[in-house]
Amino acid sequence: MGTYEDTGAGASVRAAAVGGAGAAGGPRRGLWQEEPARRRRLPDPVRESAVRAVLIVAVTLTAATIAFFLTITGSWLALPMVLAAIAGIVVATWGVLDVIITRQIWNQRYGVVSEPSSTARSLRRERRRARREERAARRGRSSRNRQSAAGGPAGWAEHISARGGAG
Repeated sequence: MGTYEDTGAGASVRAAAVGGAGAAGGPRRGLWQEEPARRRRLPDPVRESAVRAVLIVAVTLTAATIAFFLTITGSWLALPMVLAAIAGIVVATWGVLDVIITRQIWNQRYGVVSEPSSTARSLRRERRRARREERAARRGRSSRNRQSAAGGPAGWAEHISARGGAG
């Protein structure tokens, strides 16, 4: 259901009158074109605090505008509205700081992509190779020790001669 389809009796007449591609039998352009996003979507907690901050700032600006006009007209409501606008400025400042802090916290918890430098990567590779060689050397020694203790290939000739021959 991504494209507009007009299959009525007058569809070809309308397409020919407009000069669209549908009259010539070519592909028709859909009404809804998906475009890739330019930026990634904000994380949910950051987006929630940003929406909250925008609403608070909008209400504060509205209250400040009303307070300004009431002050110009000399109305008795000017003083309460000025006080409300000042309180709104404090709350709006808190809201904007909330967005900044929430974004920073989210980045520290979930957004850090650790990409070690090539130097660190090569050092880690060398350490891994040394550990592997050390483990292989230990395994080689321990398997030879087990074979000789059990009369394996390394100690077989000595074991036979100690018993007095093969038969």
